[in-house]
Amino acid sequence: MYISLERRRKLEELQTIIGYSFRDVEILNTSLTHSSYANESKASVVSNERLEFLGDVVIDLVVSEYLYNRFTELPEGELTKRRASVVCESSLAFAARKIKLGDYLLLGKGEETTGGRNRDSILADAFEALTGAIYIDGKYESARSFLLVNFEEEVIYALSKGTLFKDYKTELQELLQKRTKSKIEYVVEREDGPDHKKKFYMNVIVENKIIGKGMGRNKKEAEQNAAKQALMKLGEHFD
Repeated sequence: MYISLERRRKLEELQTIIGYSFRDVEILNTSLTHSSYANESKASVVSNERLEFLGDVVIDLVVSEYLYNRFTELPEGELTKRRASVVCESSLAFAARKIKLGDYLLLGKGEETTGGRNRDSILADAFEALTGAIYIDGKYESARSFLLVNFEEEVIYALSKGTLFKDYKTELQELLQKRTKSKIEYVVEREDGPDHKKKFYMNVIVENKIIGKGMGRNKKEAEQNAAKQALMKLGEHFD
């Protein structure tokens, strides 16, 4: 894909912000190319979806390693729970906004006009793709360093303790235990998208009634978002 001089200058700006210089600037550009832009381009343009797939795995590994070393006494189940609190759409989009990643994305006209540049899902995907690109260009240590600087150890620590992204499922369960003995069920309403980019739509059900709905990049995230909506409907949770 041809990269104009103006575009190269933009990419240089981003590299300064993230503190990493690419050997191959084309892979950086690809990491910022949304599928809507690739689909609308006449030339053969590759989207960032494959890099997003890779970056997702790298982020999971870096965060898992961080939590494993930081919380040496925690069992596997608790580490998994805390990792899910850290690696979610909200936190990835938060990290993307910190480095102004939306300013450097290549979007199709439709996404551009509907606010895609600031949409959580697009920003989170782009942050994963950027991580994947750094991994390809500079190997694991470069990707790890990027994440620990730009995902911030302090933020990871706060997230892992649940201070920014709460365990809404537990909050909902504790509330309902005071009101009813009925069982809480989480039921997948539907799944959308390819295997590497699937979205889960979840209902939380009590006494055969849907009290909350949520969407997430995995079932756990969808359950948390459904529980959050239920709490807001019940008037017991405010952000």
